[in-house]
Amino acid sequence: MTEPPISYKRHRFPPQIIAHAVWLYFRFPLSLRLVEELLLERGVLVSYETVRVWAKKFGPDYVRRLKRKKPSRQDIWHLDEVVITINGEKRYLWRAVDQDGYVLDEIVQIRRDTRAAKRLLERLLRKQGCPPKRMITDKLGSYGAARREIMPKVEHRQHKGLNNRAENSHVPIRKRERAM
Repeated sequence: MTEPPISYKRHRFPPQIIAHAVWLYFRFPLSLRLVEELLLERGVLVSYETVRVWAKKFGPDYVRRLKRKKPSRQDIWHLDEVVITINGEKRYLWRAVDQDGYVLDEIVQIRRDTRAAKRLLERLLRKQGCPPKRMITDKLGSYGAARREIMPKVEHRQHKGLNNRAENSHVPIRKRERAM
Protein backbone atom coordinates (compact mmCIF):
# COMPACT_ATOMS: atom_id res chain seq x y z
CA MET A 1 0.00 0.00 0.00
CA THR A 2 1.24 3.45 -0.81
CA GLU A 3 0.87 6.22 1.68
CA PRO A 4 -0.91 9.44 0.67
CA PRO A 5 1.42 12.36 -0.05
CA ILE A 6 1.95 14.86 2.74
CA SER A 7 -0.01 18.08 2.32
CA TYR A 8 1.84 21.39 2.42
CA LYS A 9 -1.38 23.43 2.54
CA ARG A 10 -1.55 26.34 4.95
CA HIS A 11 2.22 26.74 5.10
CA ARG A 12 3.75 30.11 4.33
CA PHE A 13 6.79 28.71 2.52
CA PRO A 14 6.77 26.60 -0.64
CA PRO A 15 7.27 22.82 -0.35
CA GLN A 16 10.80 23.03 -1.82
CA ILE A 17 12.05 25.22 1.04
CA ILE A 18 10.36 23.08 3.68
CA ALA A 19 11.77 19.95 2.07
CA HIS A 20 15.28 21.42 1.94
CA ALA A 21 15.19 22.50 5.60
CA VAL A 22 13.96 19.12 6.81
CA TRP A 23 16.43 17.30 4.57
CA LEU A 24 19.34 19.36 5.97
CA TYR A 25 18.28 18.67 9.53
CA PHE A 26 17.97 14.90 9.12
CA ARG A 27 20.75 14.22 6.62
CA PHE A 28 23.57 16.08 8.38
CA PRO A 29 24.38 16.46 12.09
CA LEU A 30 23.10 20.04 12.23
CA SER A 31 21.26 21.84 14.98
CA LEU A 32 18.03 23.71 14.33
CA ARG A 33 19.85 27.02 14.61
CA LEU A 34 22.45 25.95 12.02
CA VAL A 35 19.68 25.00 9.61
CA GLU A 36 18.13 28.42 10.26
CA GLU A 37 21.47 30.09 9.41
CA LEU A 38 21.92 28.02 6.24
CA LEU A 39 18.47 29.04 5.04
CA LEU A 40 19.21 32.67 5.93
CA GLU A 41 22.29 32.52 3.66
CA ARG A 42 19.94 31.60 0.82
CA GLY A 43 17.65 34.52 1.64
CA VAL A 44 14.97 32.58 3.51
CA LEU A 45 14.08 34.15 6.84
CA VAL A 46 12.70 31.40 9.06
CA SER A 47 13.08 30.74 12.79
CA TYR A 48 14.61 27.63 14.27
CA GLU A 49 11.28 26.93 15.98
CA THR A 50 9.61 26.72 12.57
CA VAL A 51 12.30 24.29 11.42
CA ARG A 52 11.57 22.20 14.53
CA VAL A 53 7.85 22.10 13.74
CA TRP A 54 8.57 21.13 10.12
CA ALA A 55 10.97 18.41 11.27
CA LYS A 56 8.35 17.03 13.62
CA LYS A 57 5.59 17.09 11.00
CA PHE A 58 7.44 16.13 7.79
CA GLY A 59 10.50 14.43 9.30
CA PRO A 60 9.33 10.81 9.50
CA ASP A 61 8.51 10.80 5.79
CA TYR A 62 11.92 12.25 4.84
CA VAL A 63 13.77 9.87 7.16
CA ARG A 64 11.94 6.96 5.58
CA ARG A 65 12.95 8.15 2.13
CA LEU A 66 16.58 8.72 3.15
CA LYS A 67 16.84 5.22 4.59
CA ARG A 68 15.12 3.59 1.60
CA LYS A 69 17.83 1.83 -0.35
CA LYS A 70 17.38 -1.59 -1.82
CA PRO A 71 20.07 -4.05 -0.74
CA SER A 72 21.93 -5.85 -3.50
CA ARG A 73 24.55 -8.56 -3.80
CA GLN A 74 27.00 -5.97 -5.14
CA ASP A 75 27.07 -4.06 -1.85
CA ILE A 76 30.23 -3.58 0.18
CA TRP A 77 29.83 -3.45 3.95
CA HIS A 78 32.19 -1.41 6.10
CA LEU A 79 32.08 -2.52 9.75
CA ASP A 80 33.55 -0.72 12.72
CA GLU A 81 33.13 -0.31 16.46
CA VAL A 82 33.81 2.62 18.75
CA VAL A 83 33.95 2.97 22.53
CA ILE A 84 31.23 5.19 23.99
CA THR A 85 30.28 6.01 27.56
CA ILE A 86 26.69 5.53 28.71
CA ASN A 87 25.95 6.49 32.32
CA GLY A 88 29.64 6.32 33.12
CA GLU A 89 30.04 2.76 31.77
CA LYS A 90 32.05 1.81 28.68
CA ARG A 91 30.04 0.32 25.83
CA TYR A 92 30.85 -0.51 22.23
CA LEU A 93 28.83 0.98 19.39
CA TRP A 94 29.05 -1.37 16.41
CA ARG A 95 28.11 0.15 13.09
CA ALA A 96 27.73 -1.13 9.53
CA VAL A 97 27.84 1.26 6.58
CA ASP A 98 27.51 0.45 2.87
CA GLN A 99 29.66 1.78 0.02
CA ASP A 100 27.39 4.83 -0.41
CA GLY A 101 27.65 5.88 3.25
CA TYR A 102 24.19 4.70 4.31
CA VAL A 103 24.12 3.33 7.84
CA LEU A 104 22.80 -0.23 7.59
CA ASP A 105 22.65 -1.03 11.29
CA GLU A 106 23.91 0.08 14.69
CA ILE A 107 24.04 -1.92 17.88
CA VAL A 108 25.39 -1.11 21.35
CA GLN A 109 27.00 -4.02 23.19
CA ILE A 110 28.99 -4.57 26.35
CA ARG A 111 31.62 -6.79 24.77
CA ARG A 112 33.98 -6.57 21.83
CA ASP A 113 34.37 -10.26 21.04
CA THR A 114 33.36 -12.81 18.41
CA ARG A 115 29.89 -13.28 19.89
CA ALA A 116 29.21 -9.56 19.61
CA ALA A 117 30.45 -9.49 16.00
CA LYS A 118 28.27 -12.52 15.18
CA ARG A 119 25.25 -10.76 16.61
CA LEU A 120 25.91 -7.72 14.39
CA LEU A 121 26.36 -9.86 11.26
CA GLU A 122 23.21 -11.89 11.96
CA ARG A 123 21.17 -8.69 12.39
CA LEU A 124 22.60 -7.31 9.17
CA LEU A 125 21.77 -10.44 7.20
CA ARG A 126 18.24 -10.48 8.60
CA LYS A 127 17.67 -6.80 7.77
CA GLN A 128 19.36 -6.75 4.36
CA GLY A 129 18.17 -10.16 3.19
CA CYS A 130 21.31 -10.98 1.20
CA PRO A 131 25.03 -11.11 1.98
CA PRO A 132 27.38 -8.46 0.57
CA LYS A 133 29.98 -8.93 -2.14
CA ARG A 134 32.75 -7.78 0.19
CA MET A 135 33.16 -6.93 3.86
CA ILE A 136 35.79 -4.39 4.96
CA THR A 137 36.83 -4.14 8.61
CA ASP A 138 39.68 -2.92 10.74
CA LYS A 139 42.21 -5.35 12.25
CA LEU A 140 39.92 -6.69 15.00
CA GLY A 141 40.03 -10.50 14.83
CA SER A 142 36.44 -10.92 15.98
CA TYR A 143 35.15 -9.92 12.55
CA GLY A 144 37.06 -12.68 10.79
CA ALA A 145 35.93 -15.36 13.23
CA ALA A 146 32.29 -14.28 13.00
CA ARG A 147 32.41 -14.08 9.21
CA ARG A 148 33.83 -17.61 8.92
CA GLU A 149 30.85 -18.95 10.85
CA ILE A 150 28.06 -16.88 9.32
CA MET A 151 29.16 -15.84 5.80
CA PRO A 152 32.10 -18.04 4.76
CA LYS A 153 31.89 -17.19 1.03
CA VAL A 154 32.00 -13.42 1.46
CA GLU A 155 35.31 -11.75 0.65
CA HIS A 156 36.83 -10.11 3.74
CA ARG A 157 39.43 -7.35 3.72
CA GLN A 158 41.08 -6.18 6.92
CA HIS A 159 42.81 -2.85 6.54
CA LYS A 160 42.76 0.37 8.56
CA GLY A 161 42.79 2.71 5.55
CA LEU A 162 40.10 0.90 3.57
CA ASN A 163 37.61 1.18 6.42
CA ASN A 164 37.40 4.96 6.25
CA ARG A 165 33.65 4.99 5.43
CA ALA A 166 32.75 3.38 8.76
CA GLU A 167 35.20 5.57 10.66
CA ASN A 168 33.66 8.71 9.16
CA SER A 169 30.16 7.59 10.12
CA HIS A 170 31.23 7.77 13.79
CA VAL A 171 32.22 11.46 13.54
CA PRO A 172 28.80 12.93 14.55
CA ILE A 173 28.72 10.73 17.66
CA ARG A 174 32.19 11.82 18.70
CA LYS A 175 31.26 15.47 18.18
CA ARG A 176 28.26 15.02 20.48
CA GLU A 177 30.44 13.29 23.09
CA ARG A 178 32.95 16.14 23.07
CA ALA A 179 30.18 18.70 23.46
CA MET A 180 28.80 16.84 26.49
